[in-house]
Amino acid sequence: MSTVPRTELAPGYSISRMLKGGWQLAGGHGGIDRAAAIADMSAYYQAGITTFDCADIYTGVEELIGEFRREHRARHGADSLAQLRVHTKFVPDLALLPSIDKQQVEQTIDRSLRRLGVERLDLVQFHWWDYRVPRYVEVAHWLAELQRAGKIELLGGTNFDTQRARELGDAGLPLRSMQVQYSLLDQRPRTRLAAWCAQAGVKLLCYGSVAGGFLSERWLGVSEPAEPLENRSLVKYKLIIDDFGGWDLFQALLQALQKIAQRHGTSLSVVAMRWVLAQPEVVEKFRGLDMTTVPGTPAEFQQRAAADSQRAQAAARHRRCARRGRPRGARRGARAAPAGQRRRLRGRARHRGAAWPRHEVRPQRQAALRPVRLIRDPEFSRASSVRHSPWPRRARARSAIRAAAPTTLQRWCAPRSPAPHGRPRRGPARPPR
Repeated sequence: MSTVPRTELAPGYSISRMLKGGWQLAGGHGGIDRAAAIADMSAYYQAGITTFDCADIYTGVEELIGEFRREHRARHGADSLAQLRVHTKFVPDLALLPSIDKQQVEQTIDRSLRRLGVERLDLVQFHWWDYRVPRYVEVAHWLAELQRAGKIELLGGTNFDTQRARELGDAGLPLRSMQVQYSLLDQRPRTRLAAWCAQAGVKLLCYGSVAGGFLSERWLGVSEPAEPLENRSLVKYKLIIDDFGGWDLFQALLQALQKIAQRHGTSLSVVAMRWVLAQPEVVEKFRGLDMTTVPGTPAEFQQRAAADSQRAQAAARHRRCARRGRPRGARRGARAAPAGQRRRLRGRARHRGAAWPRHEVRPQRQAALRPVRLIRDPEFSRASSVRHSPWPRRARARSAIRAAAPTTLQRWCAPRSPAPHGRPRRGPARPPR
């Protein structure tokens, strides 16, 4: 078995840092060959990706994983799946939210146990479609009772925003993970959710890191696809690209990723995944990739990309701070700030190209707010919606491109040389041409 980095969600509960998803096996992605799907699971497991993700509403996926377990044990012995972890979801139907009771919750958990062929579920990730039905804390407590009864080992959440995740934590629910969409195209979790997860000891399980295959060489230099697209993943993530800033800016991001991939001798998709893996509190998840991309990642790239990603993260954090409450002319030193503000503005002026944070809107733009588009599926729900202004769309896209190109960030974010007598320099810090 290949060596894939591992992490702990809880003491004694270890998972691979890359997870195999199961949504593409639930329909909407072409016909499913059961034998090929089971062989694919075996290939992932042998490559060291020993954690699989599924859901009770992914049609037939829990049964497929249960069949894989039986066949693998029959061929390789009862102890051959000692490292296998299967993460499923509890997703009650939208129409049942007002009336769901404890018995229905237990029946759904028992059904997942039968489908997977296990006595205890490794991790159950709870999802709630509509916060206007405020019963998610009550239902989560019923899941916690089933955990104490021995039917569930760990509890997690799926697509809860920061406010509701904090409510679950404050209610005493022992959440160990939160599954959200996180990629170079969609960096919403880093604004507030990642900080709360770090404080609460919750790990982020991220999907969409390669945007359903859009973040790959296949789409580099290709014209914008016309509808209808060939599967549900492309339909879903094409909306993310539109919100990111459009196809032209997406192509600019692919070009930046391609340059990094060529420098490290790997693929564009691996660069995109490695960026997500380097974010705090993240355990990555991907689905449907060619298995050759997993063991073929050079060790040198793994080390250098981690350092590049950390620099990109720090630079993005500086850019976020650089736009908060700053006078319009202060970033280039065109306007002298009041004495009380100079200390705060010093060190921010050099970030001339900073983009306004995705979740933060200038006060004068409050009237231009609009909601993000929603997709009715268990991994992009009302819970993951935010409100933001459409005007800085291109600026946000340029920020993601800079995050993918650390050499550019080093040039713009390099520390300035100290002034004489240890006093910081004043005025703009424009890099030399």
